[in-house]
Amino acid sequence: MTPYELMIKTNHHLIQGGELTEPQKANIVRQLLAARVDERKRPKFFDDVIYPKFFIPPYNDGKKLKTVIPMSPKTHILSANAYELEIIRLLYLFAPENIEVQEILTKTLARLKVSCPGGECCIGECFHSSLPVLRLFAVLPDETDWVKKLMIKIGKHIDDKKKCNGGTVGYYWLCLSELPIEVAETEILRYKDKMVQELNKNDPLMICVIRKALNRI
Repeated sequence: MTPYELMIKTNHHLIQGGELTEPQKANIVRQLLAARVDERKRPKFFDDVIYPKFFIPPYNDGKKLKTVIPMSPKTHILSANAYELEIIRLLYLFAPENIEVQEILTKTLARLKVSCPGGECCIGECFHSSLPVLRLFAVLPDETDWVKKLMIKIGKHIDDKKKCNGGTVGYYWLCLSELPIEVAETEILRYKDKMVQELNKNDPLMICVIRKALNRI
């Protein structure tokens, strides 16, 4: 199983209410950390602050890897950031005290603070890449102010059908199902009726996302 497949499979398992034993979590952490790229071998293409530094997605015959809730990326900005940030999220979720995980997280947050996905840019897939950033923050206890700024940014454009497809909205709902309720409640209430309608026609994964979000209010 590739790191990407492991990341997707683990996320889907957890979203659908699955549980993991401590040995299983430790094994996932071990496999994901083993996928950390050697900085000396990182392609020059990824030197820009907008791109990941620790986990670089495989070439995949030039096809961009889909996100946990499929957004079908068109550029490396979204596919690469989503790949790295979802891996880092799992690492921190399962091993927050691990020194290597803490180092990766600290340096990644520093990168995000000065890059488009973590900032105010709403152009193209810089905007879409803000969603994996927001989901990462759902497991971090001290980034409430940053979360609120991102939600204001995302909220201005998430309903623009020219900018965002169903997968983008679905990923946002996933974030709302996991973020602290004090910052997510208003948006869950705003989408409540639409979420209920989607229960009748969505796939099993999204049904779990929607039910979890609605059960919070």
